[in-house]
Amino acid sequence: MSAEKASLHPRNKHRSRYDFPELINSYPELAPYVFNNAYGDLSVDFSNPDSVKALNKALLKHFYAIDHWDIPEGYLCPPIPGRSDYIHYIADLLSADNDGVIPKGRQVKGLDIGTGANCIYPIIGHQEYGWSFTGSEIDQYAIKAAKAICAANPALSADVILKHQPNKQHIFKGVVNPGELYDFSLCNPPFHASAEEARSGNQRKVQNLSRDKHKTAALNFGGKDAELWYEGGEAAFIRNMIMESKDIGQQCLWFSSLVSKSSNLPFIYHMLEALRPAEIRTIEMVQGQKISRFVAWTFTEQQARREWAAKRWAKKKA
Repeated sequence: MSAEKASLHPRNKHRSRYDFPELINSYPELAPYVFNNAYGDLSVDFSNPDSVKALNKALLKHFYAIDHWDIPEGYLCPPIPGRSDYIHYIADLLSADNDGVIPKGRQVKGLDIGTGANCIYPIIGHQEYGWSFTGSEIDQYAIKAAKAICAANPALSADVILKHQPNKQHIFKGVVNPGELYDFSLCNPPFHASAEEARSGNQRKVQNLSRDKHKTAALNFGGKDAELWYEGGEAAFIRNMIMESKDIGQQCLWFSSLVSKSSNLPFIYHMLEALRPAEIRTIEMVQGQKISRFVAWTFTEQQARREWAAKRWAKKKA
């Protein structure tokens, strides 16, 4: 029996070590990438983009009933356990306004900022909790790829809408229309401040993952410019998100964003406090030795949040 990864969220399906025979049974195409590592354990080469993509396909099919998933070469191939954690902690955040009950069903609507070609948050959120999603993206080719994933999986096609963000300086403007309501937003913002910084970071990551330190580094998890960098980096992106969130503060119950650099937290708190939200929360997530977190904020007072929950989620409490 595999030991559990106690650091992951209790509802995370990936708390146990990967059961490669089971994954291969669900997705036979994974088999050529699996080998016995130096410790005698089955594994894949996490510095090889093809093996990482095959592993993701197996995980999505085995755990989330996603039969068809693919991304164009060079696009971000996300680590699914960590992405799953974000979704489960969002569910906990919503449950706090719903008498401790996680709201389920398509009437719970999420907004995924920068959904990417992989569409991973809508996939996990829908398959775990039945939520519906709108995903925004500035890269039209990424939107095309995400739409292809949804079209190939009937479970997703009716409950995931993808919108093009025409202006890379905007976050919610041009995406959220008057009268639209969302129960939460989430985002994995671009981490780096420049293309060169992104390339250097990925080179280091691949060299750390690869046993052959001298081989040419490839982007192990991929990533196009819009996915990896933004002028001013993560702090600037989240600053713009915070400023625009005030304008639609009554259209979204909870806003949130991953914050990769803990050094950015004081600046983010300062920006938020200037807008006087009703509440700010920081939720820490641990995956192995990696610590990440997301910051969530709302402009809706607690009693009004309870009323929002009762009105929108009452039909499908579970």
